[in-house]
Amino acid sequence: MKNLVLLSVVFAAFIFAGCAGNTVSPADANQPRFQTVKPEQAVLLQKGKDNQSCKICGMNLVTFYKTNHAARAKDGMRQYCSLHCVVEDNEINKTDLADLQVVDAKSLKFIPADRAFYVVGSSKPGTMTKVSQYAFAQKADAQAFTKENGGKIMKLDEAYGASMKDFSRSR
Repeated sequence: MKNLVLLSVVFAAFIFAGCAGNTVSPADANQPRFQTVKPEQAVLLQKGKDNQSCKICGMNLVTFYKTNHAARAKDGMRQYCSLHCVVEDNEINKTDLADLQVVDAKSLKFIPADRAFYVVGSSKPGTMTKVSQYAFAQKADAQAFTKENGGKIMKLDEAYGASMKDFSRSR
């Protein structure tokens, strides 16, 4: 009987220790994700019944708005929760995408992705990847973001290449 009690105490201690790192403080529980905006702040460019869902993974576009991208395909405008999903659609699904746009994390407006300054690898959470990618219209905004959150400023081709690495790791 003593062994059973001891085993129960040890088991409970392991469970408690394992859960301790996963707790959310009451103050953090009501905080939205960094990527999230109010619904009225989000611009949804794709049409149809599922216009609030990423074309690839189905994640909610408002919840992950600050990392949204959009592009034209043969079937119309497609909107994505992340650059990761753009890469998957373009490279793996072989969708011929054109006119790639990204949300400026500061103004929350879509801008041409080839003119954006991406901050890759900041301390802010990534969307569909462990390596975060946030875009800015102004280099000064990207620099201010990196000063506060870390990361490296890149142009689209480098950020796209960083997203490609997600797929080479999973194979």
